[in-house]
Amino acid sequence: MSRTGQSHILAIGGGSFRLSERHGNLEASALLRYALDLTGQDRPKLGLLGTAVGDHPDWLLKMYGAFGAFDVELSHLTLFPMPNVPDPREWMLEQDVIYVSGGSVANLAVLWRLHGLDEAFAEAWRAGVVMSGQSAGALCWHVGGNTDSFGPKLRTWSDGLGLLPYSCGVHYNSEEQRRTLLHEAIAAGELPTGYAADEGVALHYVGTDFIQAVSVDPKGYAYKVEHDGDGGVKEVRIEPRLLTT
Repeated sequence: MSRTGQSHILAIGGGSFRLSERHGNLEASALLRYALDLTGQDRPKLGLLGTAVGDHPDWLLKMYGAFGAFDVELSHLTLFPMPNVPDPREWMLEQDVIYVSGGSVANLAVLWRLHGLDEAFAEAWRAGVVMSGQSAGALCWHVGGNTDSFGPKLRTWSDGLGLLPYSCGVHYNSEEQRRTLLHEAIAAGELPTGYAADEGVALHYVGTDFIQAVSVDPKGYAYKVEHDGDGGVKEVRIEPRLLTT
């Protein structure tokens, strides 16, 4: 597990992977390199979870290919039709970093709780395993955000693991409904103050403190969204640190 002695979460708004123009396969972006570097390990153990896409084998195959360029020890945890490892908690504690896919965050949360993974994730995070993921894999660590888990029209969702006491916005500059709905939910008290990330941008937390945003897109930003005291919200743009690709 991480030797840094700190608890890290990297919540990615989008852009974990890019399509290789030469080969047509997925390549892990510098955002994932950043997550791996947080472990402090030369050859970190990387655990993959595709619960949000129903453990689809195509996703796993693409992930093993995408991370092939990195010096990592890869493994994965699936829940369909049953857990593929004897003890998911033990498997989780053996990892240095966890990466969770996008997909249905609502289904993901239900299944994780059914299998006791919510408690296992909290234990592993406190022990120093770096938690990361994109979209659903970013929302899940927070109190909630908005999601298309229930259909193409976004809905407010507040059933996250709550390791972080904030709301979260993902795909913030690429899906028109995202910003409006997050603002409305925070203004109405349905969600707490939170942070949001554009495509290509990730939110880095140490413990429960937001430390910085990092980006692979020079035009991407992060944002803090909170009550303005008059029944509305105020949004503060955060300049991310640009990562080299």
